[in-house]
Amino acid sequence: METVLLHPAYFAPTLHYAYMAQAESVVFENDDNYQKQTYRNRTYVYGANGKLLLNIPILHTGNGSHQKYRDVKIENSFKWQQHHWKSLQSAYRSSAFFEFFEDDLAPLFEKEQTFLLDFNYQCFEVICECLQFSPNYTKTKEFFKEPPQTDLRYTIDAKRALNVELDPYFQVFEDKKGFIPNLSILDLLFNEGSNVLTYLESLKLK
Repeated sequence: METVLLHPAYFAPTLHYAYMAQAESVVFENDDNYQKQTYRNRTYVYGANGKLLLNIPILHTGNGSHQKYRDVKIENSFKWQQHHWKSLQSAYRSSAFFEFFEDDLAPLFEKEQTFLLDFNYQCFEVICECLQFSPNYTKTKEFFKEPPQTDLRYTIDAKRALNVELDPYFQVFEDKKGFIPNLSILDLLFNEGSNVLTYLESLKLK
């Protein structure tokens, strides 16, 4: 796979990282308009009762869909960081690798954040450090409806059906709901640890 165009996401789903792992280079879309119900401000993990949504609240400006993603601010009057970290602890404390990575991830939930896009890049950088993954990536400087790269921006839509079959791996609560594919990269990280990159590179992507 050559160069792929993706949106920065909040602890992006497994499929995003599989595309990055198998691409020669990655371009992140920095110049689009913000849209609701996407992985820009939400991620899904595997809780005791199944698929669990973690959503970052954002400040609404009245501009609707015309607000640029890079200008979207986080609503910090809610204790969302505390809630998200406690949810991750509850979901993955018994996983094989949670304790190994928690000191790297915990600071992301301790310092108040301002801009959603900036925070998502911070999350991405920490994940790359945890995976010892150094993708060749750049950021767009203008928006193209028909970009020159392989356009995977549609994968940011959290409601879009998955068109790639992901191989099962062990999940803490799989005895309750079975294997749930394409959760946050955190699910794969906490359950597979050092095997993550091998898993991502082995997936058969369309």
